[in-house]
Amino acid sequence: MSLLRNYQVIYMSFFFGLICAIFPLPIIFNAFRPDWMILIIFYWVLALPHRVSITHAFFLGLLVDILLGARLGMHSLLFSVFAYVISINYQRIRCFTLMQTTFLVGVFILISKLSLYWLASSMQEIVLHKYYFWSIFTSMLIWPWFFLFMRAVRIRFKVV
Repeated sequence: MSLLRNYQVIYMSFFFGLICAIFPLPIIFNAFRPDWMILIIFYWVLALPHRVSITHAFFLGLLVDILLGARLGMHSLLFSVFAYVISINYQRIRCFTLMQTTFLVGVFILISKLSLYWLASSMQEIVLHKYYFWSIFTSMLIWPWFFLFMRAVRIRFKVV
């Protein structure tokens, strides 16, 4: 029963992340939307690498591609690579301070933004908007509180 509850909490956080990724915002605020799925994948792979794996990241990426109307596989590839990097370095990353992990999250999201732009621009002609990178800063701003909130949820529901 405990294993089922563990996965229920994890999958509910995935569901809320997907909802936050597609929730409609005014156009002026849409550029500042944090990359919720990267934050959630980063947290769960870092906290429980034996429960949340590259496979989870791949399928979450497929869902994000479908929900956002992106080319199928773009987010899947990125999320899988991030999950792989985090899973092989999770012991090292756990020793980082909260500010260092915030910087690491910012680097991952910057790589994600640049990769998504590069992939999209290789398939069609697109223009880089000046607000495209603002979500990096909002994600970094939210990460410390998000990390502490997710840790409290994990402790409260005894997810191990």
